[in-house]
Amino acid sequence: MNWDRIEGNWKQISGNVKTQWGKLTDDDLTQINGNREILEGKLQERYGYAKDEVKRQIDTWSTNVRTM
Repeated sequence: MNWDRIEGNWKQISGNVKTQWGKLTDDDLTQINGNREILEGKLQERYGYAKDEVKRQIDTWSTNVRTM
């Protein structure tokens, strides 16, 4: 799924994000609000991932995500 669709359907998809990355809080999801760059930063902050690892994980996740 392309990122514009993820951003547009963030409220429906955010549960899937929390399932994928359980260390993200509800406040994190609210702050992210569909913004990929903020999601990348939050994943680096919560998990200590390198930037390239974060990008890889998000790319893999976004390819497989489905809206409800």
